Amino acid sequence: MRGMRMLAAAMLVMVATTAQAQGGGGMGQGGGMGQGGGAGRMNEMLFKDITLSPEQKTKVDSIQAAGRTAMQEMMQAGGMQDPANREKMMAMRTKQNTDIRAVLTAEQQVTFDKNLAAMPQGGGRRPPPIKQ
Repeated sequence: MRGMRMLAAAMLVMVATTAQAQGGGGMGQGGGMGQGGGAGRMNEMLFKDITLSPEQKTKVDSIQAAGRTAMQEMMQAGGMQDPANREKMMAMRTKQNTDIRAVLTAEQQVTFDKNLAAMPQGGGRRPPPIKQ
């Protein structure tokens, strides 16, 4: 039961993070703190020391919006009650991070990888590392 609550909290953070990106929460520019609560802090952690170009920000916003939509659909279709859905959500989060990483420059990817590794993960589970 504890693991399910932790995973549910992690998924809520992911959905909130994508919602914050859509609101223009200042990723990589220090403006996210306090905006959108936990979502702003999570995006701030993910993009710490990374300044996205306008083109990159547009692409990241699009990736996160697609992830948020897919996550909402999955939550409406049974959410965390089904172990298969939990696995799908973890895979979705890993794919989203991989897609975001592909938008970044090589220098930004190093920082992104470091930030991603430092982020808390729900239920003690981490998505597999992103292959470079």
